[in-house]
Amino acid sequence: METEEMDSNMHKSTGIKRVFKAFSYSLDGLVSSMKYEAAFRQEVFLAAVLIPASFLLSVPLGQHLVLVASVLLVLIVELLNSAVEAVVDDISLRNRPLAKRAKDMGSAAVFLSLLNCLICWAAVISINWSDIFA
Repeated sequence: METEEMDSNMHKSTGIKRVFKAFSYSLDGLVSSMKYEAAFRQEVFLAAVLIPASFLLSVPLGQHLVLVASVLLVLIVELLNSAVEAVVDDISLRNRPLAKRAKDMGSAAVFLSLLNCLICWAAVISINWSDIFA
């Protein structure tokens, strides 16, 4: 495979322009994920329920941050999984063992982030059970 030499600074913005471009690319990624990824939409719905619900719980600030961070982690991991799947599918739609392994590992990462979220919420609620439901 022949590689083309590129000037690494050719397409790089600097300063505040770079910040605005990076922000724009991030928004594009979020919009694209909402449009094309059903799992991401479901997890955004979950976040839209759990994050406001966390404000209703009478828990210490540190535990509140754990609840919110565990939900945000699910969204982050789902975005990374979707990126891996998009790259794999862009390369080829044929069934290939390494492509399957990459997709399965991404799926496993999402599963573990969801399990982490469940454990965090269960732990915080169980620790504060009497305060929450008193």
